[in-house]
Amino acid sequence: MIMRVNMDRVLIVGAGPVGLVSACCLSQAGIPVTIVETSPDLPKDLRASTFHPPTLDMLDRFDISRKLVERGLVCPTWQFRDRKEGVVATFDLGILAGETNHPYRLQCEQWKLSEELRALIAADSQIDLIYGAKAVEVAQDDAGITLTIEHIEDGSREQLSGQYLIACDGAHSAIRKSLGISFDGLTIPEIFLSMSTSFRFDEAIEDLAPIAYLTDPSEWAVLLRTPSLWRVLLPTDPNQTEEQIKDPAEMERRLQALCPKPGAYDIVHATAYRVHQRVAASYVAGRVFLAGDSAHLNNPLGGMGMNGGIHDAVNLCDKLVEVWHGKAPLDITQRYNRQRRKVAIETVQEQSLRNRKMMAENDPVARAAYHDELRQIAADPSKHKNYLMRSSMIQSLRDLEDVA
Repeated sequence: MIMRVNMDRVLIVGAGPVGLVSACCLSQAGIPVTIVETSPDLPKDLRASTFHPPTLDMLDRFDISRKLVERGLVCPTWQFRDRKEGVVATFDLGILAGETNHPYRLQCEQWKLSEELRALIAADSQIDLIYGAKAVEVAQDDAGITLTIEHIEDGSREQLSGQYLIACDGAHSAIRKSLGISFDGLTIPEIFLSMSTSFRFDEAIEDLAPIAYLTDPSEWAVLLRTPSLWRVLLPTDPNQTEEQIKDPAEMERRLQALCPKPGAYDIVHATAYRVHQRVAASYVAGRVFLAGDSAHLNNPLGGMGMNGGIHDAVNLCDKLVEVWHGKAPLDITQRYNRQRRKVAIETVQEQSLRNRKMMAENDPVARAAYHDELRQIAADPSKHKNYLMRSSMIQSLRDLEDVA
């Protein structure tokens, strides 16, 4: 087995947005990085697309937010609607001016962020990228980290060394499993079906905001506009096969029920997936750290998954920089663990579960109460702003200052 000995660096597993943001944060502070990634190709799929204001504030440090704005769709408002009754409440992110440099949500496909970050990394001599390899296991001692990787092409194995390791290798994290860290939580019963279409829902549905959550006792829905397409998210019977769920005639029927129109819908892309709510028992194991989906999973209602992962990366790396330069002990990373787990459990998990419950509520009295509450919040300037501070993830970041 080949052994690359170069302790003077941080190892990162995974070159998604969280891993790439981590690498850029560390390199800016003069810390060498090696990233291990399975695929050199950048999948231009329709994963996360919502950037919240504080995430854009964080990406300003790389001069990337303005580039994403140029390639994305600025959404100053979003709303709750009822599938039958129409608008329930519209929220104006312009109220957050003064609290953030970006008082809006940005709809921009995740791959565009990865593309911009990869361009930065390609020009950065402090960051090495090893493509075509996957992490197998990690070992550590007081001196550093040893990561075993397997090259996909020929199955050969190699060991890399470093001072620290950040696991950004997703929901099925090999690093988390290698460390034996539990990943407890639940799987949401229904399957989520996401369909992308060129149809202009905003021209067909009156007063439709570019981001809209539609409540309904039998079938809630989410409508998200991206620069080129509209995405429709619908809950689906988990007893159906993927073939049944994605049957063209069935998808057409469901879209027509949502918004009737002459002729068939042009469905550009469709995917069906299970949704999990899970949080790792610890984000820190000595010199190894979990971030992003390797640390937490949540349903997409609220757009907090990718955003939360980027917040993890910035929080962790700011602390690692202090450790690396001798300004703080390694124990400071336990604060990262306490802070980010608190956000995942008390903010992201609770809010996304509450959103799902509210959107699917089938008790007429409870549904009416939810709608009245939303109307009251939107009508009161103070409550409106407080609600946006929480739903935009700004307040959770500020609350971390009180977490020792």
